[in-house]
Amino acid sequence: MTYSLSPPPLPITEASSKPAASSAHMQVHGGRLGEAVLRYGRPREKWLDLSTGINAHSWPVPAIPTESWQRLPETDDGLEAAAKAYYGCETLLPVAGSQAAIQLLPKLRAISRVAIIDPGYNEHRAAWINAGHQVSAVSPDGIDAIIDAIDVLVVINPNNPGAQHYSPEQLLQWHQQLSQRGGWLVVDEAFIDTTPELSLATQALRSNLILLRSVGKFFGLAGIRCGFVIAEQPLLRRLEQLLGPWTLSGPSRFACQHALADRQWQHHMREYLPTQSERLQNMLRDSLKMETKGTALFQTLHCPKAEQYHHALAEYGVLTRLFPEPQLLRFGVPANEEQWQRLQRGLKFLI
Repeated sequence: MTYSLSPPPLPITEASSKPAASSAHMQVHGGRLGEAVLRYGRPREKWLDLSTGINAHSWPVPAIPTESWQRLPETDDGLEAAAKAYYGCETLLPVAGSQAAIQLLPKLRAISRVAIIDPGYNEHRAAWINAGHQVSAVSPDGIDAIIDAIDVLVVINPNNPGAQHYSPEQLLQWHQQLSQRGGWLVVDEAFIDTTPELSLATQALRSNLILLRSVGKFFGLAGIRCGFVIAEQPLLRRLEQLLGPWTLSGPSRFACQHALADRQWQHHMREYLPTQSERLQNMLRDSLKMETKGTALFQTLHCPKAEQYHHALAEYGVLTRLFPEPQLLRFGVPANEEQWQRLQRGLKFLI
């Protein structure tokens, strides 16, 4: 499938008004504990790191078979079958975390008009800008106003960090508007595992619909760097050619396959995580007298003192994720009662 687009000016704010993304300037992420150790002079073991949206109760990885370390990875080991069963789709491609696909997808299109949810996961914007596309920011509730003026829409559902979510019906409407003129809908579903009814995975055979899934967040296995692209087979083949062989290591494939097949653990986490996130929401509201928005894996505070709160908590040894524009402060969910009490004490410094 080829695309030849001559985009007219967009009637929305250009993302180029922000500093241009560059491979020389890495995007900021949560989990940068080493930097916090240096900046605040607190030893690593004395931090409570709530700066990521990663499940603190990771799926329990069993012993890795020796063969997984000794042999090159093979695609007939059952991973793809387990993933198709888990996601309810027919075609997918394992990748080294959804980040690998985020960086390569822009290379599969001619220069296009791309709208990306803002604030959102900033690697999307960086990848499309670095590939030379005309990139614009769109607010989570401003998509209808610009859908007819773009070729690609990148949505994070539910959004990170804002936690806005979109129904499958709404997403499919946007997809129809884009697809009829060769446009793409790209949906990053990294935080959707606790609400699988919102996923479009079962609709992925639709032309020009691309879904990104992560194993790192819900399963708490960010270190194995495993994710999936769910889309039509022709697009997956093009992506696979760019990735080359052995995109996942043998141990990663083993751990991911068994995590995706563990229905009992998944059911437990879908019940447990939302209750913990609700506890976090109540704690932040009661302590700071402000409401938050969140998913089962994080809560986000939107207030003009977000940066001040971030640094004050860091001085106490609680690391959060600061989003400077607009002022947002994201809290991951504590892992145990000791961590809950430590966060509670830290919040007292903000009152």
